[in-house]
Amino acid sequence: MVRSVMIIAGEASGDLHGSGVVRELRKANPGVEIFGVGGDRMKSEGMHLIYHVNELGFMGFAEVIRHLPVIRSMKNALETVLRHKRPGVVLLIDYPGFNLRFAQTAKRSGSKVVYYISPQVWAWHRSRVKKMKGIVDKMLVIFPFEADLYRKEGIDAEFVGHPLLEVLRSGLDRKEFCNRVGIAPGKKILALLPGSRKQEIEMIFPEMLKASRTIAAEEDMEVVVAIAPTLREEYFRTLYNLEGVRLVKDATYEVMQNADFALVTSGTATLETALFGTPMVVVYKTSWPTYLIGRLLVQVKNIGLVNIVAGKQIVPEFIQQRANASTLAQDVIALLRNQSALSAMRDELSKVRGRLGEIGASERVAQRILQLA
Repeated sequence: MVRSVMIIAGEASGDLHGSGVVRELRKANPGVEIFGVGGDRMKSEGMHLIYHVNELGFMGFAEVIRHLPVIRSMKNALETVLRHKRPGVVLLIDYPGFNLRFAQTAKRSGSKVVYYISPQVWAWHRSRVKKMKGIVDKMLVIFPFEADLYRKEGIDAEFVGHPLLEVLRSGLDRKEFCNRVGIAPGKKILALLPGSRKQEIEMIFPEMLKASRTIAAEEDMEVVVAIAPTLREEYFRTLYNLEGVRLVKDATYEVMQNADFALVTSGTATLETALFGTPMVVVYKTSWPTYLIGRLLVQVKNIGLVNIVAGKQIVPEFIQQRANASTLAQDVIALLRNQSALSAMRDELSKVRGRLGEIGASERVAQRILQLA
């Protein structure tokens, strides 16, 4: 039986999905030592944190370059821990820019390397697939089409289902939610989901917020902002004018479920919102150098994960120059007034869940780790 597992999850979503794996590992083997990079959720399940995910929240090419000294320092420290602890398995969760390099070191150290939640090689950097052969012992993927992609390159890959299916639940019904946030139960709700990274929020949230005021005024809606678990309310209150806007912390799924419409920053949140059947638009904006480099590399038509999983655009995307308050407000108001379009969107969103497999991804990942070790 494996005695120790090192896990590296560099983002809030990795902390969420990694926490389920930590829980299942400890359930199967209570004596296992688990350490590495994670967040509050993984720590609460019994993992020892060497670094917190908040310390790795860099996004975009330019931003990563600016933080290279910090990244190198963390990498050196983690490699020292790896050599000292010699874990039986190193589990890497998403975060490819860092984790694919660390995989090479982990493999040379003699640990088995398991990669959970594949880098989005089907979107860009397909060349990474060939590089992963020989340094990753097992790929555990969350979309069925990913397994075939890796197997064609001779990499042992398995579709384990999507971990969202085991955590996606809301604890409040509409009446309870409205009471909590101080909204009349009959009032329509416009949700804003600005993301979990400050760099993201600073680029996207001001336009999203401005657009929401226009939409709310025209459509008689209340604006609710869902704050990611890694952020504090004070961060928003200090930087932005939030008069008439309600901030909700530690109830993101309740916001998604009870909203009548949502403006969602591109990422996992688009898929989460889809699974609640809530109509939405996807919004994304980054620095121009990062965007222009990305345009050269990206190989998919849509950026929103909900659209990628659906295999077509089922919700509108507002990217870069289109991610401005005027365009957002105008198009969302038009959509809200088009009931047939909203109905069609809800129908397409209802089909997304069937593409994500069966509940139990975390348990399957834990089993594969223990079997491999």
